[in-house]
Amino acid sequence: MKQILAVDDSMSMRMLLRASLTAAGFKVEEAEDGRAALEWLDNNSPTLVITDINMPRLDGFGLIAELRARDRFRDIPVLVLTTESSPEKKARAREAGATGWIVKPFDPEKLAAAVRRVTH
Repeated sequence: MKQILAVDDSMSMRMLLRASLTAAGFKVEEAEDGRAALEWLDNNSPTLVITDINMPRLDGFGLIAELRARDRFRDIPVLVLTTESSPEKKARAREAGATGWIVKPFDPEKLAAAVRRVTH
């Protein structure tokens, strides 16, 4: 079963992600910010990371940069899930190494399709 790490400082958003992705057949782990995600990733290797951008301690851009700096996570797909939709933010996420971008609120079917697309 494909394991996904959902990183968002909003507990309700993490719960929505868990409900949507579990229903689509994925196993979902959660972290409340980039720091917590990196701590979890020290001992785990998910198939995909979904991250918010605006979070305390370590934001999504910082998390993506940290993942890309580590050999074992250099090629892991990272989807950005955020309320932000500016071209500048999208470009910055791409430059950091994001695989794709999904705007909140998300459609569960489209999210599951995007996850399947990047994790084949």
